[in-house]
Amino acid sequence: MPKIISISTHQPPYTLQQANAEELTKELFYAKIPKLERYLKVFENGGIDTRHFCVPPEWHRTNHSFEERNELYIELATQYSVNVIQACLENNAFLFSPISPEEIDAIIFVSSTGISTPSIDARVMNKLTFSDRLKRIPLWGLGCAGGAAGISRAYDFCKAHPHAKVLVVCVELCSLTFQPNDYSKSNLIGASLFADGAACILICGDEIAIDTKVPSPTILATGSKWMPDSESVMGWDVKNNGLHVIFQKSIPAIITNWLGPFIEQFLMEQGMYSEQLTHFIAHPGGKKVLQAYEDTLYLSSQKTDISREILRHHGNMSSPTVLYVLEQFMLHEGQVEDTGLLVALGPGFCAEAVLLNWRE
Repeated sequence: MPKIISISTHQPPYTLQQANAEELTKELFYAKIPKLERYLKVFENGGIDTRHFCVPPEWHRTNHSFEERNELYIELATQYSVNVIQACLENNAFLFSPISPEEIDAIIFVSSTGISTPSIDARVMNKLTFSDRLKRIPLWGLGCAGGAAGISRAYDFCKAHPHAKVLVVCVELCSLTFQPNDYSKSNLIGASLFADGAACILICGDEIAIDTKVPSPTILATGSKWMPDSESVMGWDVKNNGLHVIFQKSIPAIITNWLGPFIEQFLMEQGMYSEQLTHFIAHPGGKKVLQAYEDTLYLSSQKTDISREILRHHGNMSSPTVLYVLEQFMLHEGQVEDTGLLVALGPGFCAEAVLLNWRE
């Protein structure tokens, strides 16, 4: 079965304490939103202490056109992708020796916070020594589900091509989408929750033999679930000045009522129950989202501790976030024969599930 060989994450340069983010938001929206003080409680109650951004806080004190935001997205997404790919292919926590970009057969690039044609992966190929026969698979619009979906599509590719080495690269620059003139509650929630980040994983097919320093998670199965007529649950409203966040408060209830039965069915198809899972590798969409996972899957809070820690120190970075969680399991938790379930949700409304088993 395809296996995850290496993983890396990248921290953008500007770190902001949640209290400071709240003060900045209050400054920008003062006297423009009724009952602002009450709504600002989401900053204090979201389980986030710090977040990291690609631009400094003062950048948001001036207006920026959609064109300016997107040009910066292309520049920085390319730079962060190069950084995180190099780190993944040279990560001595997992690899005995570096892997050259020339050995990579496909790259799945995942993002939803900017627009680029050609896609960012093409720009990255000019900066690293990839083969000109590399297969490019850009995925756009999956939002928070993108990291898990990227792993699933890499699994499919490696099943079809067992000699393949595939990179999944997730880059999101949510701070560039922030709208200082949008006075909706969704925008306030987004301002309290979202952050920037990048992650990369290397997935190899069955016929690739790479010794690793620690047990590697093998991908046993993947599953996808879509909810009809749910476009308004989360996503972007694209307007002249950029991307405006859509974020319904019903998401935790949807997880409880809709996701639970899907996960139970998915596990039963693999001959398992949630009680048999050693690890639960959840995309931490927010504090209430993690609680909903626990409620619907009857998980102890210990099962979501690592997801909660990533949320606390990084916020919700959209697609890369679940890979930050997976990195911690690969570095510190995964032991031979451990079983883990990786889950993320995104626009559509959709869910992606990946069943993992750690092996030598």
